Amino acid sequence: MEASTQSRRARLRVQTAQEIKTTALDLMAKGGPDAITLRAIAREMGMTANAIYGYYATRDELVTTLIADLYTSFVDGAEAARDTRPAKDAAGRILAWAEAFRQWALANPAGFRLVYGDPVPGYQAPPEGAAAEAEQRACMGLTGLVAGAWPSAERTQAHEEYQWSDFDPGLVATIRDQFPDLPPAAVALALRVWGRLHGLVSLEIYGHLRNQTVEPGKVYRSEICDLIRSLGLTPPM
Repeated sequence: MEASTQSRRARLRVQTAQEIKTTALDLMAKGGPDAITLRAIAREMGMTANAIYGYYATRDELVTTLIADLYTSFVDGAEAARDTRPAKDAAGRILAWAEAFRQWALANPAGFRLVYGDPVPGYQAPPEGAAAEAEQRACMGLTGLVAGAWPSAERTQAHEEYQWSDFDPGLVATIRDQFPDLPPAAVALALRVWGRLHGLVSLEIYGHLRNQTVEPGKVYRSEICDLIRSLGLTPPM
């Protein structure tokens, strides 16, 4: 009986923690990042402020948890989509990752804004933890896509002079450990690819394409296929 009661309490706690996160994103969708406060969430849920502090001691702890959950869900989905294509299919893996990214963003518009768009005033992301781990997975996943395309991309890219000193030392250390054959120019290319993957998705999430096209997904796919061709690859049919 006691074990059953504890199990029920544990389930209720998990449900309440999830409701707090959902409420936080709803508040952000309506009022922007300033709207995420523990007191506002408590009011929305009919809880006392003291009760909500039993789940998240600070607003920043809640924001970090949200970002970790959202970022991890994106990377899980993107990696799974990428891995449906063979390792040698660099073009197919890029397209799969890109489309998974857009699908995640459309399913989580407030989450996209939290992770990639609107900074929460005064929030400082911790250097370690689940959020930082998910960010690194996303970065290395994108770098891996470029590494797969680099044998052909190297022949098609303008050869600007890049040095390792042009990039963050921590990023350089990780890339040189995981992709020892990549030159600095490939890292610059990965950043440019990142920009093209995000550009139209960001415009779509923020509503800037609403009056311009009824087929934003079609425009996005064309952009990614053009990106793939710029890497010396043939887009999937």
